[in-house]
Amino acid sequence: MSMHRIMIYSRFERLWHWLQAVAIITLLFTGLRIHGVHQLIGFEAAVNIHTVVALGLLALWAFATFWLFTTGNWRHYMPTRQGLWRIVRFYSYGIFQGEKHPYRKAFWRKHNPLQAAAYLGLKIIIFPMVWISGLLYLYLVAGGSWPGLVNFPDSIALVHTLAAFALILFLLVHLYMLTIGEGFLKHVRPMLNGFDMVDLSRVEEAYLEEDEPGHIKDGSNP
Repeated sequence: MSMHRIMIYSRFERLWHWLQAVAIITLLFTGLRIHGVHQLIGFEAAVNIHTVVALGLLALWAFATFWLFTTGNWRHYMPTRQGLWRIVRFYSYGIFQGEKHPYRKAFWRKHNPLQAAAYLGLKIIIFPMVWISGLLYLYLVAGGSWPGLVNFPDSIALVHTLAAFALILFLLVHLYMLTIGEGFLKHVRPMLNGFDMVDLSRVEEAYLEEDEPGHIKDGSNP
Protein backbone atom coordinates (compact mmCIF):
# COMPACT_ATOMS: atom_id res chain seq x y z
CA MET A 1 0.00 0.00 0.00
CA SER A 2 1.21 3.50 -0.79
CA MET A 3 -0.24 7.01 -0.60
CA HIS A 4 -1.27 8.74 -3.82
CA ARG A 5 -3.23 11.86 -4.66
CA ILE A 6 -6.31 10.64 -6.47
CA MET A 7 -9.76 11.94 -7.33
CA ILE A 8 -12.16 10.64 -4.70
CA TYR A 9 -15.03 13.07 -5.24
CA SER A 10 -16.55 13.20 -8.72
CA ARG A 11 -18.01 16.35 -10.24
CA PHE A 12 -21.49 15.17 -9.34
CA GLU A 13 -20.53 14.51 -5.70
CA ARG A 14 -19.05 17.98 -5.39
CA LEU A 15 -22.03 19.61 -7.10
CA TRP A 16 -24.41 17.58 -4.92
CA HIS A 17 -22.51 18.56 -1.77
CA TRP A 18 -22.47 22.31 -2.43
CA LEU A 19 -26.04 22.50 -3.75
CA GLN A 20 -27.18 20.58 -0.68
CA ALA A 21 -25.20 22.89 1.61
CA VAL A 22 -26.70 26.04 0.06
CA ALA A 23 -30.20 24.55 0.15
CA ILE A 24 -29.94 23.46 3.80
CA ILE A 25 -28.61 26.85 4.92
CA THR A 26 -31.42 28.55 2.99
CA LEU A 27 -34.01 26.27 4.59
CA LEU A 28 -32.64 26.90 8.06
CA PHE A 29 -32.62 30.66 7.44
CA THR A 30 -36.21 30.73 6.16
CA GLY A 31 -37.35 28.21 8.76
CA LEU A 32 -36.05 30.42 11.56
CA ARG A 33 -37.92 33.35 10.00
CA ILE A 34 -41.14 31.31 9.89
CA HIS A 35 -40.68 30.61 13.61
CA GLY A 36 -40.12 34.33 14.27
CA VAL A 37 -36.47 34.07 15.32
CA HIS A 38 -35.55 36.92 12.95
CA GLN A 39 -37.34 39.46 10.73
CA LEU A 40 -34.79 39.78 7.93
CA ILE A 41 -37.31 38.87 5.21
CA GLY A 42 -41.09 38.82 5.02
CA PHE A 43 -43.07 35.88 6.36
CA GLU A 44 -44.78 35.08 3.05
CA ALA A 45 -41.48 35.26 1.15
CA ALA A 46 -39.88 32.95 3.73
CA VAL A 47 -42.68 30.39 3.34
CA ASN A 48 -42.50 30.48 -0.47
CA ILE A 49 -38.70 30.22 -0.58
CA HIS A 50 -38.74 27.46 2.05
CA THR A 51 -41.26 25.42 0.05
CA VAL A 52 -39.54 25.79 -3.33
CA VAL A 53 -36.05 25.07 -2.00
CA ALA A 54 -37.33 22.10 0.04
CA LEU A 55 -38.89 20.50 -3.03
CA GLY A 56 -35.72 21.13 -5.01
CA LEU A 57 -33.61 19.56 -2.27
CA LEU A 58 -35.93 16.56 -2.11
CA ALA A 59 -35.46 16.04 -5.86
CA LEU A 60 -31.68 16.32 -5.39
CA TRP A 61 -31.76 13.72 -2.59
CA ALA A 62 -33.78 11.34 -4.77
CA PHE A 63 -31.33 11.70 -7.67
CA ALA A 64 -28.30 11.39 -5.36
CA THR A 65 -29.73 8.22 -3.80
CA PHE A 66 -30.22 6.75 -7.28
CA TRP A 67 -26.62 7.71 -8.14
CA LEU A 68 -25.22 6.18 -4.95
CA PHE A 69 -26.79 2.80 -5.61
CA THR A 70 -26.20 2.66 -9.36
CA THR A 71 -22.50 3.57 -9.02
CA GLY A 72 -21.83 1.47 -5.91
CA ASN A 73 -20.72 4.53 -3.92
CA TRP A 74 -23.17 3.59 -1.16
CA ARG A 75 -20.42 1.26 0.15
CA HIS A 76 -18.45 4.28 1.37
CA TYR A 77 -21.29 5.12 3.76
CA MET A 78 -21.62 1.69 5.39
CA PRO A 79 -20.17 1.92 8.92
CA THR A 80 -17.88 -0.70 10.39
CA ARG A 81 -16.70 -1.38 13.92
CA GLN A 82 -13.17 -2.01 12.70
CA GLY A 83 -11.11 0.92 13.92
CA LEU A 84 -14.17 2.77 15.22
CA TRP A 85 -13.02 3.07 18.83
CA ARG A 86 -9.57 4.27 17.71
CA ILE A 87 -11.29 7.11 15.85
CA VAL A 88 -13.55 7.90 18.82
CA ARG A 89 -10.54 7.91 21.16
CA PHE A 90 -8.61 10.18 18.78
CA TYR A 91 -11.34 12.82 18.58
CA SER A 92 -12.14 12.68 22.29
CA TYR A 93 -8.56 12.55 23.60
CA GLY A 94 -5.74 11.96 21.13
CA ILE A 95 -6.28 15.05 19.03
CA PHE A 96 -5.70 17.26 22.10
CA GLN A 97 -2.42 15.44 22.72
CA GLY A 98 -1.10 16.04 19.21
CA GLU A 99 -1.48 12.41 18.17
CA LYS A 100 -1.57 11.49 14.48
CA HIS A 101 -4.95 10.60 12.96
CA PRO A 102 -5.24 6.79 13.12
CA TYR A 103 -7.20 6.46 9.86
CA ARG A 104 -5.75 6.41 6.34
CA LYS A 105 -8.24 6.81 3.51
CA ALA A 106 -8.44 3.85 1.16
CA PHE A 107 -9.63 3.62 -2.43
CA TRP A 108 -12.58 1.48 -1.36
CA ARG A 109 -13.41 3.47 1.80
CA LYS A 110 -12.91 7.22 1.77
CA HIS A 111 -14.76 7.87 5.05
CA ASN A 112 -13.47 6.71 8.42
CA PRO A 113 -15.85 4.54 10.51
CA LEU A 114 -17.13 7.48 12.58
CA GLN A 115 -17.77 9.60 9.48
CA ALA A 116 -19.58 6.73 7.78
CA ALA A 117 -21.81 6.19 10.84
CA ALA A 118 -22.58 9.94 11.06
CA TYR A 119 -23.40 10.27 7.36
CA LEU A 120 -25.53 7.12 7.40
CA GLY A 121 -27.48 8.42 10.40
CA LEU A 122 -27.96 11.71 8.59
CA LYS A 123 -29.29 9.98 5.47
CA ILE A 124 -31.56 7.37 7.07
CA ILE A 125 -32.79 9.22 10.19
CA ILE A 126 -32.49 13.02 10.08
CA PHE A 127 -33.16 13.61 6.38
CA PRO A 128 -36.25 11.33 6.29
CA MET A 129 -37.58 13.05 9.44
CA VAL A 130 -37.20 16.40 7.71
CA TRP A 131 -38.86 15.59 4.40
CA ILE A 132 -41.57 13.24 5.69
CA SER A 133 -42.74 15.72 8.36
CA GLY A 134 -42.38 18.59 5.91
CA LEU A 135 -44.46 16.90 3.21
CA LEU A 136 -47.09 15.83 5.74
CA TYR A 137 -47.46 19.37 7.00
CA LEU A 138 -47.37 20.99 3.55
CA TYR A 139 -49.72 18.72 1.63
CA LEU A 140 -51.78 16.86 4.20
CA VAL A 141 -52.25 19.27 7.10
CA ALA A 142 -51.91 22.77 5.65
CA GLY A 143 -53.50 21.66 2.37
CA GLY A 144 -56.31 19.79 4.10
CA SER A 145 -55.80 16.72 1.90
CA TRP A 146 -55.88 14.38 4.90
CA PRO A 147 -58.50 15.66 7.39
CA GLY A 148 -57.49 13.14 10.04
CA LEU A 149 -54.09 14.78 10.35
CA VAL A 150 -55.50 18.25 10.88
CA ASN A 151 -55.80 17.38 14.57
CA PHE A 152 -52.02 16.88 14.80
CA PRO A 153 -50.41 19.89 13.07
CA ASP A 154 -48.41 20.90 16.13
CA SER A 155 -47.00 17.39 16.55
CA ILE A 156 -45.93 17.21 12.91
CA ALA A 157 -44.41 20.71 13.08
CA LEU A 158 -42.56 19.71 16.27
CA VAL A 159 -41.02 16.67 14.56
CA HIS A 160 -39.96 18.89 11.64
CA THR A 161 -38.43 21.45 14.01
CA LEU A 162 -36.59 18.82 16.06
CA ALA A 163 -35.15 17.33 12.88
CA ALA A 164 -34.06 20.82 11.81
CA PHE A 165 -32.26 21.38 15.12
CA ALA A 166 -30.58 17.97 14.76
CA LEU A 167 -29.41 19.11 11.34
CA ILE A 168 -28.08 22.37 12.81
CA LEU A 169 -26.13 20.35 15.39
CA PHE A 170 -24.70 18.15 12.63
CA LEU A 171 -23.62 21.22 10.64
CA LEU A 172 -21.94 22.81 13.67
CA VAL A 173 -20.00 19.61 14.43
CA HIS A 174 -19.15 19.25 10.73
CA LEU A 175 -17.76 22.79 10.58
CA TYR A 176 -15.86 22.30 13.84
CA MET A 177 -14.22 19.14 12.51
CA LEU A 178 -13.02 21.09 9.47
CA THR A 179 -11.07 23.47 11.71
CA ILE A 180 -9.03 20.85 13.55
CA GLY A 181 -6.06 18.79 12.48
CA GLU A 182 -4.41 19.89 9.24
CA GLY A 183 -6.50 23.02 8.83
CA PHE A 184 -9.72 24.19 7.24
CA LEU A 185 -8.44 24.57 3.67
CA LYS A 186 -6.76 21.16 3.75
CA HIS A 187 -10.09 19.55 4.66
CA VAL A 188 -12.19 21.57 2.21
CA ARG A 189 -9.89 21.37 -0.84
CA PRO A 190 -10.92 17.79 -1.82
CA MET A 191 -14.54 18.93 -2.06
CA LEU A 192 -13.42 21.74 -4.37
CA ASN A 193 -11.09 19.91 -6.78
CA GLY A 194 -11.97 16.29 -5.98
CA PHE A 195 -8.43 15.15 -5.06
CA ASP A 196 -7.10 13.80 -1.76
CA MET A 197 -4.36 11.54 -0.44
CA VAL A 198 -5.53 7.91 -0.43
CA ASP A 199 -3.93 4.57 0.38
CA LEU A 200 -3.72 2.44 -2.80
CA SER A 201 -2.76 -1.16 -3.35
CA ARG A 202 -0.57 -1.95 -6.35
CA VAL A 203 -3.60 -3.36 -8.16
CA GLU A 204 -5.63 -0.19 -7.53
CA GLU A 205 -2.71 1.99 -8.57
CA ALA A 206 -2.23 0.02 -11.79
CA TYR A 207 -5.96 0.20 -12.54
CA LEU A 208 -6.08 3.98 -12.16
CA GLU A 209 -2.91 4.54 -14.18
CA GLU A 210 -4.21 2.32 -16.99
CA ASP A 211 -7.94 3.09 -17.09
CA GLU A 212 -8.30 6.49 -15.38
CA PRO A 213 -4.94 8.30 -15.64
CA GLY A 214 -6.57 11.67 -15.03
CA HIS A 215 -7.72 10.50 -11.60
CA ILE A 216 -4.27 9.85 -10.13
CA LYS A 217 -1.43 12.28 -9.48
CA ASP A 218 2.06 12.11 -8.05
CA GLY A 219 1.78 10.94 -4.44
CA SER A 220 4.69 13.18 -3.45
CA ASN A 221 2.69 16.31 -4.31
CA PRO A 222 -0.34 16.47 -1.98
